[in-house]
Amino acid sequence: MRNLNEDTITQAVIERFSKTPDPRLKEILSSLIQHLHAFAREVKLTEEEWFRGIDFLTRTGQKCDDKRQEFILLSDTLGLSMLTVAMNNKKPVGCTEATVFGPFYIEGAPSYQNGQDVANGASGMPCWVRGHVLGLDGQPVANATIEVWQADADGNYDVQYADLAHPQARGVLQSRTDGSFDFKTILAEAYPIPSDGPVGEMLRASNNHPWRPAHLHFMIKAEGYETLITHVFRDGDQYLDSDVVFGVRHSLVVSWKQQSNGDHLLEFNFVLNPLQ
Repeated sequence: MRNLNEDTITQAVIERFSKTPDPRLKEILSSLIQHLHAFAREVKLTEEEWFRGIDFLTRTGQKCDDKRQEFILLSDTLGLSMLTVAMNNKKPVGCTEATVFGPFYIEGAPSYQNGQDVANGASGMPCWVRGHVLGLDGQPVANATIEVWQADADGNYDVQYADLAHPQARGVLQSRTDGSFDFKTILAEAYPIPSDGPVGEMLRASNNHPWRPAHLHFMIKAEGYETLITHVFRDGDQYLDSDVVFGVRHSLVVSWKQQSNGDHLLEFNFVLNPLQ
């Protein structure tokens, strides 16, 4: 394999990986090599641009830690996350649609009983959330695990605060026997994704804004059903049609109604897809 040139190197590299034991890994690597090389040829990639790209990816990795995942943020803003979600979450009509996971989920969120305040001191206007977890047949799903998390009124998740003593605006609860659930939290507000890293640089260089419409994250797990990862979006938000991570689905946009006492109320039923 000496004296390879721009016309012969791609096939040589694919051949080098042809003995990969795992057939799925072999398929992915072969396609990745082919498309990467085709991309470089198409844009006539210069060595300087290649170095800048490597530097961008290096700094993206360096920005990641146990509280922030810059690579997920990069995937989100390039639409790759939502493409993967769409390809892998084709559900029957009537099921709640999935959307992006986001970079600020953490395991080990505190547990709450129905009716308790998961905001736990986070800044924002009071908001009550209630609904049911149902199967596709309309029957209640009891004891479903409901994980919820959101940003506060300043647009920050709890993990973005270095000096916060306890989790805020995130928690885990269970649906009741009739599938119902309810909890108190804060009103979701639009917020910009973190833009102090490489992803922010990319957005500014491409004249794109960093804003997400107001939403509440949910992950719902129940025995016999597919896990659902989704958001519920606040109707009327100015960024619903320009979400920086392309995550909005019409079926997930709901009115958050202000009550006579000033609190807001969000009502939403989640319909899970049964395992086949």
